[in-house]
Amino acid sequence: MIKAIKPSLLFLLAVMGCTSTQPQQPASTESATPPPTAQMKLPAFDNDLLKEWLGPYGGVPAFDKMDLALLKPAMERGMELQLAEIDRITNNPEAPTFENTIEAYEQAGSALGRAMTYYSIWSSNLSTPEFRKIQAELAPKLSEFRSKISQNPKLFARIKAVYDQSQKTPLPADQQRVVQLIYEDFAMDGAGLSAEAKQRYAAINKELSSLYTSFANNTLADEEKYVTYFTKDQLGGLPESFVKAAAKAAADRGKPGQYAVTNTRSSMDQFLTYSDNRALREKVWNTYYSRGDNGDASDNNQNITKILQLRDERVKLLGYDTYADWRLQNRMAKNPKNAMALMEAVWPAALARVKEEVRDMQAVANKTGAKITIAPWDYRYYAEKVRKQKYDLDSEEVKQYLELGNLTQAIFYTAGELFNFNFTPVPEGSVPVFHEDVKVWEVTDKTTGEHIGLWYLDPFARPGKRSGAWASPYRSHTTYKGKETVLASNNSNFVKPAPGDPVLVSWDDATTFFHEFGHALHFLSSNVKYPTLNGGVRDYTEFQSQLLERWLSTDRVINQFLKHHKTGQVMPPALVAKIKKASTFNQGFATTEFLASALMDLKYHTLSDPTGLDPDKFERETLAALNMPKEIVMRHRSPHFTHVFSGEGYAAGYYGYLWADVLTSDAAEAFAEAPGGFYDKDVAAKLVKYLFAPRNSMDPAEAYRLFRGRDARIDALMRDRGFPVPGEKAKKR
Repeated sequence: MIKAIKPSLLFLLAVMGCTSTQPQQPASTESATPPPTAQMKLPAFDNDLLKEWLGPYGGVPAFDKMDLALLKPAMERGMELQLAEIDRITNNPEAPTFENTIEAYEQAGSALGRAMTYYSIWSSNLSTPEFRKIQAELAPKLSEFRSKISQNPKLFARIKAVYDQSQKTPLPADQQRVVQLIYEDFAMDGAGLSAEAKQRYAAINKELSSLYTSFANNTLADEEKYVTYFTKDQLGGLPESFVKAAAKAAADRGKPGQYAVTNTRSSMDQFLTYSDNRALREKVWNTYYSRGDNGDASDNNQNITKILQLRDERVKLLGYDTYADWRLQNRMAKNPKNAMALMEAVWPAALARVKEEVRDMQAVANKTGAKITIAPWDYRYYAEKVRKQKYDLDSEEVKQYLELGNLTQAIFYTAGELFNFNFTPVPEGSVPVFHEDVKVWEVTDKTTGEHIGLWYLDPFARPGKRSGAWASPYRSHTTYKGKETVLASNNSNFVKPAPGDPVLVSWDDATTFFHEFGHALHFLSSNVKYPTLNGGVRDYTEFQSQLLERWLSTDRVINQFLKHHKTGQVMPPALVAKIKKASTFNQGFATTEFLASALMDLKYHTLSDPTGLDPDKFERETLAALNMPKEIVMRHRSPHFTHVFSGEGYAAGYYGYLWADVLTSDAAEAFAEAPGGFYDKDVAAKLVKYLFAPRNSMDPAEAYRLFRGRDARIDALMRDRGFPVPGEKAKKR
């Protein structure tokens, strides 16, 4: 999951409801002034969270000086400073130009951007009850601040003047793209509304910001407070590595001698895959999938209804029929109809595969004498048994070759071969970190030794850290005011092992590790001039990261880095063959649980009137109409669907993972067909040139055509998942 799509701080506050980690304007020592040639130093700051980033590598965040008492005043002062910078733009007596309006707008907000970096770390990685109180206080203030910019008529008039002139006399390509993107952002955000409509629009955004914060914090609260404890007599089937980690998790929570399944996906998934205790599996399953839906103070159902109502009212002020129509207009899909068509093309094949998978699992259960009917808490458990039976593939055996340190070296190797990057650990203590688990590497060009940036890794789950995996840039590459180098981060929730034990992960978790690193490479490979161009569109920005997943199963990575953590032996060819043979195994489950969430997201946001909606009823009735298998639940049930309801980054856009996967599968075939395979130098060069380095400086569809020579086709996706390809004769599985 990418935590950043567009580096504009204004856009950041809009899509994320002021609650999540997003990129900020590059750190700067200068503020925008009316005359383009004048340079004014920002005032000195006593607050450490506002100060310019000093030290090596072009300056780094002062994570060692994070003091929660400084956060609120830093954010409030940062907002004041940015509004003053905006006033200098709007009060400029000179006619609007790219330099005195667009470039000045790009420069505004550097101090607030620095404070927002720390705010984001507290929000995603170090949340506490004390922080959440501050967050709740700041959310409406940040929304009001954003509205003062996005609804500023003088600012929009200047932006529109530059945009209109650029339509008559085009600017250089990168400047033309910046003008277009900024103008469209303001237009989509109500800058052209009447004064009365703007007032209501701003009020809606303010209320939404508080609702997004509430939704996210409710979900995190349920992840923290609902922990399943069990005892030594309930360990049947669980691998030793999980047992040790569960014992540590319980001890850390004041229950030594017991074991704990924390309410995160990584912990839940392992337990449901291996535990022989069906009653306990059911309890763990219910605990996880009931997050935000427990009828208590953290219940999110009313939040969903209010969010949908307000989103609907807001886009109707802009003249759109539904939220999805408004949101998708500048995505690759363009409209809800196209997004829905893609999902509906895949859905029937996924359902058909689920029937096969359930039949296979039920047969195993019957054969072992279990008098049960496969239920959702049985799916992972019996799928693992079918995997062993059909492919003689044991997931626990595979994990012995997937040690986190080796996987980290594997992603570095991949980056070196494709991007010519080299990763070197920075000396301990030379760069501040916000937690002892965080490690930092310097990224350089392998050939020239040129400094590219830093990469931060925060790998382990802990209280106060939101679940899942994500990537964020603390600083993005730009050159318009001198070169700014990249500070990129990856964040995971691997279960921290007992002291001295290796960190062993599943194949799925290893794939996710590669995926999130793909986002980091997208940040690090940027060659754009202006901050806005470091963004992208949601149904495209997942493509680069999904593509990088493919290198995990390449021969070079397997033979060099997938080594048994005890013996050091490389994963044997027979086991590799089993993994590849089983690559389409359980695709019914994987595709259906994802698509159910994506379809539900779009169904919510194409409602003509969501007033008074009962989310629980709507979810049940919609899934029933889709013929959702009773053995599977949505990957993200509505009450904890933070992608969609804790901000707007993925709202009406969760389908984007599938859209991006069409591109991924098609691009992977370009490598597979090349003389050098996945390490072909010519294809890799085009990959970097057209799909990574440009970021959002060109239209994504055109960028893909330049890489592939044509548009992407769905055929490769269907082949990858073992589904029938439209128009091709079905092959027996």
